[in-house]
Parts: sequence; structure tokens; C-alpha cells
Amino acid sequence: MMHQQDGSQSAVNRRRSLSNTPELPVAMFSFLLHFVWEFLQVPTYAGMAEMAHWQGVKLCTSATIGDVGFALTAFWTTSLVARTRHWIGNQVALSVLVFLGTGIALTVGFEFYYTQITHRWNYSDLMPLVPPFGTGLSPLLQWIVIPTVVLWLSQRNLEGGAAPPIRGRTR
Repeated sequence: MMHQQDGSQSAVNRRRSLSNTPELPVAMFSFLLHFVWEFLQVPTYAGMAEMAHWQGVKLCTSATIGDVGFALTAFWTTSLVARTRHWIGNQVALSVLVFLGTGIALTVGFEFYYTQITHRWNYSDLMPLVPPFGTGLSPLLQWIVIPTVVLWLSQRNLEGGAAPPIRGRTR
């Protein structure tokens, strides 16, 4: 009997330690939010709107996986600066700026490389360009809006996501 209890306690501890891993909510929320954004910005990339459905799904999924890689790179870069992987629980301005700045730098660099050097993709006429590198406005906004929401959701998730009690209500 004691052995079974130890085993179940061990399983609870593993689940608890996994749920306290800050990379997990960062990756999960990044995937969900970037996946939606990738589909919403389809008209701003040349040829995407006319692409066969399954081909477009695969391309957007591939881009989303890259976005998650950017988010984790930004997370680990910020962890180095903050000297802790648990900086999300105590988001100071420097940590948020490093996280956002890393994602934006990666975005500008990769967009420049793929649109100007390798021509792997091109923007459509609907995409406003941001100087000096001609980065598309949509991917730039993507790396301002989504990481901000990811940080907020991840912090709430790691804190247990409990909403503050509503006064005057009883259960």
C-alpha cells in the first residue's frame, strides 16, 4: 500500500514540476496565437491567398513552429539577462524589453533574409513596409502584440490562473 502511495505522489510531483516549467506556457500560447496570426496575414504575402488549402496549412504551421522557436529563443535570452528561468513571475521592464527586443530582432533579420536575400517569400501589395530594412508591418506587429499577450497568459498560467474573487458573491 505504501509503495502505491509513493508512486502516485511521484506522479503528482512530476506533473507539478512540468506545470511549473515556464517554457511550456510560453511555447503553448505562442503556438496558439501565432498560428491564428499566420492565417490572418495570408493576404499580405504574395501567392498565399491563391495557394492550395493544404499547402497553405502546412506553410502556416511551419511558420508557426518557427515563431515558437523565436519565442523560446527570446525567453532563454531573457532568462540569461534576468539570471533566472522564472522571470515571467516577476516581469520587470528590462525583462519584457529583452523578450520583445529579441523577438523583433529575429523577425527583422529573418524577414530581411527571406524576402531580400533568398526570396523564399515575398510580400503582396497589401503589406506596408517599415524602413530601414523593408520589414513587413504585419510580422513586426505580430512580434509586438503576440509576445505581450503570451507573457500575460504565461504569468497567469504559472500563478494558477485564479481570478480575483468577486465581492458580495458566495458559493
